[in-house]
Amino acid sequence: MRPIVQSKKLQHVRYDVRGPILVEAQRLEAEGHKILKLNIGNTAPFGFEAPEAIVADMVQHLPDAQGYSDSRGIYSARTAVAQYYQSRGLTDTTVDDVYIGNGVSELISMVLQAFVDDGNEILVPAPDYPLWTGAISLSGGTPVHYRCDEANGWNPDLEDIESKITENTHALVVINPNNPTGAVYSEETVKGLVDIARRHNLVIMSDEIYEKILYADDAVTPVHHHVATYAGDDVLCLTFSGLSKAYRVCGYRAGWVMVSGPKSAAEDFLEGLTLLANMRMCANVPAQHAIQTALGGYQSINELIVPGGRFYEQIKLANRLLNDIPGVSSVEPHGALYCFPRLDPEVYPIEDDQQFVIDLLRAKKILVTHGTGFNWFEPDHFRLVTLPDAEVLTEAIGRIAEYLETIRR
Repeated sequence: MRPIVQSKKLQHVRYDVRGPILVEAQRLEAEGHKILKLNIGNTAPFGFEAPEAIVADMVQHLPDAQGYSDSRGIYSARTAVAQYYQSRGLTDTTVDDVYIGNGVSELISMVLQAFVDDGNEILVPAPDYPLWTGAISLSGGTPVHYRCDEANGWNPDLEDIESKITENTHALVVINPNNPTGAVYSEETVKGLVDIARRHNLVIMSDEIYEKILYADDAVTPVHHHVATYAGDDVLCLTFSGLSKAYRVCGYRAGWVMVSGPKSAAEDFLEGLTLLANMRMCANVPAQHAIQTALGGYQSINELIVPGGRFYEQIKLANRLLNDIPGVSSVEPHGALYCFPRLDPEVYPIEDDQQFVIDLLRAKKILVTHGTGFNWFEPDHFRLVTLPDAEVLTEAIGRIAEYLETIRR
């Protein structure tokens, strides 16, 4: 029998958050080792449960959720999303501008399949959430990574973006608040991104899944600026968000994309997006019933992101402990659930950062993700999930420090 091989479409597709490093972690677990997985922002294993009102609403609607829904989503969920953006200044948003999906991940793939032709270039931040890069490649496009500036709080380098635009560039991806850096982009930066899109006739795809997870203190009060607010009626903007992180329901798979801007000019694209929505029949119907309750009810995330709240205290602790390690520097995150520390190459001569995290895993049973897995340019960063409680985080970063001491120059 001839060998059965993977499609050539997967040649440039990677998802290292769950790639070879996870395979090695599973091998070690099979040998009986206990692995602390700090590679993925999965809230439930660390004691963060869904708000009771969301669970109760889903349970109540289960008898009504046995059939397919409208392929774009149930009316109440789409209405709740539309009203959410209306309340944030996007007053022209309607139910017809909203598509519900099985999490943002599915919608990213659907949108790119509907939008990208072979050879189209899509600008993606570096570091990025690697699903974007993988899904662009799988759609036949070419991801072009623009640099985010670590010295400027990880805000995108607007000049670098401009330098990478060609006649084949069709869209600009924005991830704000950013995964993996925790950056929350300034108003000036967001306006600059929109201005670039406007001048070069680019579509903006704005991943805002962490928009509610912001950390304010006496020194900094971060504000999330919706890209669509500045895009107006002449820049097509696709805004992605959902319930996974802020409402601690990663497994429910409830996300949405909202379309704003010159929709009349995008009728053909939107027809294609609707076609793909129809082909997958519909998103998970029980989870769709959670959306109206989540967006309209008590926002329990607020208890977690202020001083004394677990998200806040843990990310501050992790950042401080990382910066205490010789040769390690971490820009303070103002949003999301991660730290993205830098390992000084003069102190830690790492040439292969994937091998570095595998060696760390084997030595200390801590699973993190290497920086090049997020399409960063140099092998000198890694991402650490800050979801464990303070005691576990302290122990984990202590073990990382112990390992780094063994490879210090």
